[in-house]
Amino acid sequence: MSASAAAGRGRPHAVVIGSGFGGLAAAVRLGARGYRVTVLERLDAPGGRAYVHHQDGFTFDAGPTIVTAPFLFRELWELAGRRFEDDIDLRLMDPFYRVRFHDGEQFDYTGDDERMRAEVSRFSPRDVAGYERYMEASREIFRVGFEQLSSEPFTRFTDMARILPSLIRLQSYRSVHGMVSRYVRDPQLRQVLSFHPLLIGGNPFSVTSVYCLIEYLEQHWGVHYVMGGTGRLAAGLADLIAGQGNEVRYGADVEAITVENGRATGVELASGERIGADIVVSNADAAWTYRHLVPAGARRRWTDQRLERSRYSMGLFVWYFGTAQQYTQVPHHTILMGPRYKELIEDIFRRKVLADDFSLYLHRPSATDPSVAPAGHDAYYVLSPVPNLEGNIDWEERAEPYRRAIAEYLRGSVLPGLDEQLVTSRVTTPQDFYHRLKAFRGAAFSLEPALHQSAWFRPHNRSEDVEHLYLVGAGTHPGAGLPGVVSSARVLDKVVPDASAFT
Repeated sequence: MSASAAAGRGRPHAVVIGSGFGGLAAAVRLGARGYRVTVLERLDAPGGRAYVHHQDGFTFDAGPTIVTAPFLFRELWELAGRRFEDDIDLRLMDPFYRVRFHDGEQFDYTGDDERMRAEVSRFSPRDVAGYERYMEASREIFRVGFEQLSSEPFTRFTDMARILPSLIRLQSYRSVHGMVSRYVRDPQLRQVLSFHPLLIGGNPFSVTSVYCLIEYLEQHWGVHYVMGGTGRLAAGLADLIAGQGNEVRYGADVEAITVENGRATGVELASGERIGADIVVSNADAAWTYRHLVPAGARRRWTDQRLERSRYSMGLFVWYFGTAQQYTQVPHHTILMGPRYKELIEDIFRRKVLADDFSLYLHRPSATDPSVAPAGHDAYYVLSPVPNLEGNIDWEERAEPYRRAIAEYLRGSVLPGLDEQLVTSRVTTPQDFYHRLKAFRGAAFSLEPALHQSAWFRPHNRSEDVEHLYLVGAGTHPGAGLPGVVSSARVLDKVVPDASAFT
């Protein structure tokens, strides 16, 4: 044990469950505020959904692949007394994404205003003015939804009532697709401007238009890649925690949060070990936290019945693979739109059936970073939104045929000769999210970010049911995505008492 860790034994103790980005960010912040922090991670490395797979000389980021609000990470490094740029190398993407439609038409989505207007004009000259008005609306939604509200706690209904006039003025009762459609008429442009919620678990046809802020957020700060993979960020944060004299324990599977007289007192591990704490912060899936970690008798708001009837994000089918050939014509990020848009999304979110067609997100990090693949090879990750486990799909039976269908689609579109070039492969399904990541119903992004499940209606950052229990991550406010989960840790600064309160 280091001298700094030994000296910290007299500090109040915070236990953080899970080392996803929300948990790691929370640990850094609590450490900077004087807490002794123990992060408990059931896997063998940090990251949670941002775990890293190493296979056959390839490095595959399991989860997030982009950084869109770098200041949130710089802030954490500063809190730990370090320079972000000394540890992390960010590269701005250009284009941010290439959107490829089923008919072969392509739209390069960039951070350059002039180029974006030119791309819009190429598809539909009459929509340029509407696109410009939409971006103005996105900027205003960003100003309120992100700058003013993303780091604010919603612990009382009056907090929600206070922002209702702004939400009404910004037409937050509309869906993202509904808001886009007010400004842009071309069907393909509507897809380009409305697909973003799928990257954080939302249905573009039902998620609140507050998430239209993503377009401006990306334009404002850019879309970046972390050299070495996003896992470098998780490892860097774990290193900050160690530098603060605190600890990340791996292979530590939390089975229960111990509660006495309505107050969290620590955790119990699957091994039977009990760890006491002054506060507990759960970065485990919010629904899993309440359903499986908090005793039922300690819950009044987040009861089993309420959790069962809540709506959850879709699941993900992710295929990680490497090729012996480099496909230099494929950019770093490609969105491959299938032949159906709304109908496919209805299959995923409402009907919960596995369709024969799909829309895909293809990530080729080796386009930017040779370190993630052997020399002359390419590393890939292709993601397909699919129903969560409410869909009752037998993934043991369906996974390989579904992978083959995706491979056939890629071979016929952007990766000719794929089968002959394939040298490594692994697959993740909603079953893996459920069993490995303890994601309730195998939902990749926890609760669906519909308006009635946002802000005050979402599980609070300070538990409504258990004193001294706090939540961070995708299932609490403000929501999924790297900016959302890291901002959820910022909220703790306003709801967790100072360490001096326990001394």
